[in-house]
Amino acid sequence: MYRVRTILLVAAMSLVAVLAVPPSLARAEETTCRGAIGYRTVDNLRVPRGATCTLNRTRVEGTIKVERNATLYAYRVRVKGNVQAEEAARVRVLFGSRVNGSIQLDNGGNGQVRHSNVGGSIQLKANDGSLVVAYTDVGADVQAFSNSGGVRIVSNVIDGNLQCKSNVPRPTGGDNVVHGNKEDQCRNL
Repeated sequence: MYRVRTILLVAAMSLVAVLAVPPSLARAEETTCRGAIGYRTVDNLRVPRGATCTLNRTRVEGTIKVERNATLYAYRVRVKGNVQAEEAARVRVLFGSRVNGSIQLDNGGNGQVRHSNVGGSIQLKANDGSLVVAYTDVGADVQAFSNSGGVRIVSNVIDGNLQCKSNVPRPTGGDNVVHGNKEDQCRNL
C-alpha cells in the first residue's frame, strides 16, 4: 500500500510540474510595422501591403517580410533570420545592419543594401527599380537576375559567387572582392 501511495504521489507531483511549465514559445509572435520601431526586440516582423516601416537599431529574432507595395527602411538593425520582399515598393538595409540569413528582393521596385553585413546570400530578381549593393560583406552569393531598373554592385566582399544574368541594362560597379566566381554580366565587376 505504501508503494502504491508513493507512486501516486510521484505521478501527481509530475503532473503538477508539467502543468506549471509555461506554454511553449515555439510559435513566435509577429509584429506588424506601420510607422517606426526603434531600439526594441521583436520576434518576426511584417510590413503589410502599402505600409511604410522605419527600423532604427531594432532587433528581429526571426524574419522580416515586406509585402506588396510596402516600404522598409532599416538602419543598424540586427536580424537573425532573413529579409524577404515580394513586390515591395522599396527596401533599404543600411549603415551597420546585420542580417544573419539572406536578403531576397523579388518582383519589386527599388532596393539598397549598403554598409552592412549579410551572413547568407543577396538575391535580386525581376525588380523594375534601381538596385544597389555597396560596401557590404556577404557570406554567400550575390545574384542579380532579370532586373530592369539598373543594378549597381560596388566595393563588396563576397564569400560566394557574383552572378548576373538577363539584366537590362547590364549591372555596373566594380572593386568587389569575390572569393568565388564572377559570372556572366558581372564578370568584370
